[in-house]
Amino acid sequence: MTHRRHFLSTLALAPFAVRGQESPSFPSTRKITKGPGFHWFAYYDKLQFSPDNRFVLSNKVSFEHRSPTADDVIEVGMVDIQDGDKWIPLGKSNAWNWQQGCMLQWIPGTESKVIWNDREKDKYVCHILDVKTMEKHTLPAPIYALSPNGKEAVSCDFSRVADCRLGYGYAGIKDRFFDEMAPAGSGVTQVNLETGAEKLIVSHELLSKTGTVMENHPDSKHHAYHLLVGPDGKRFIMLHRWTQPKGGHLTRLITANMDGSDLRIVIPNGYASHFIWRDATHILSQAKGWLGNNDWGDFLFEDKDSGIMEEIGHGILDKGGHLTYLKNNEWILNDTYAQGVRRIQTPHLYHIASKKRIDLGYFPQPPEYKGEWRCDCHPRSSRDEKLVCIDAPDGANGRQLHLINIDGLLS
Repeated sequence: MTHRRHFLSTLALAPFAVRGQESPSFPSTRKITKGPGFHWFAYYDKLQFSPDNRFVLSNKVSFEHRSPTADDVIEVGMVDIQDGDKWIPLGKSNAWNWQQGCMLQWIPGTESKVIWNDREKDKYVCHILDVKTMEKHTLPAPIYALSPNGKEAVSCDFSRVADCRLGYGYAGIKDRFFDEMAPAGSGVTQVNLETGAEKLIVSHELLSKTGTVMENHPDSKHHAYHLLVGPDGKRFIMLHRWTQPKGGHLTRLITANMDGSDLRIVIPNGYASHFIWRDATHILSQAKGWLGNNDWGDFLFEDKDSGIMEEIGHGILDKGGHLTYLKNNEWILNDTYAQGVRRIQTPHLYHIASKKRIDLGYFPQPPEYKGEWRCDCHPRSSRDEKLVCIDAPDGANGRQLHLINIDGLLS
């Protein structure tokens, strides 16, 4: 039975199917990784496909359903989807998490270079590898988000994130400022990808003193991560989060120039989540409490203080998924978290002008995939926007990469 038939055969049990009606028809899907080992790429805002759309990057791990330890090493590699989905190993990493992997991604502006984070003794580093020549060199700093010019990156203190937000930092190096609530010595850094030089540009202390920080308690720990550089390379987004005494955190979405100057609090009310740049001056973000909607939704903001503009796709575009613009910003690629009794995840396309949604498949997530080691779809598009790759459990095979053909749907 093919992967596509497997999903169609189970739709009658899905909470979205209506008895007596024909099951939805989805685009063709195939699994491109297999055991031994479990494969996943992780986050949605990185370049997973090579410039020629032939090679698909992936992480590979030997276990699931527990937190990574300082001793757990994963393999990084790529799948040749034009040669029988052959697995090509590229290296290893000792600095990773389930939600964002080791920041493995193609370097913009290059034909064959990839980058990923690693740990060498008591230092986080990143490796740059040319997959054609296999020439590799290592920089003495980790990266988070790359500039479109491929020459610089922004990064965060992964030990601090591990201290404050389970599942997004790395195990192995203790937070240097564990006892400080808003340290001046850590925060967002700028990394030169040519020299490896790293510079602190926005400290946690500065974030804690910029604008109004509601519910900022004496024991609220401040941290910054979820970084993304704008499409023109001039500014970047960060989420500023601070913990709450009873658990959880509040969040502001803040932008800055690449040198850390000109901070703008785009979402100031403490409720911001997944986001994507629409263009150099607009951001689509999940937020709460705007334009009369007291629930979460997908809102478009200008890159300025309290830059709210409009809500996008109310009641149609999922309000908790992972967002990417496609086809000159006419479409949005998104997904859902596990929903219903069968915990179905549904990657989908949303056409902004017509408010039309196209579901791309139903992917059940067994209950053991939960919390820190859940397996979000995190849909990523190929560069020609004909394919979408997602992470999803495949029965006893565990998490694997699935390729969805969307050629012709964005018309």
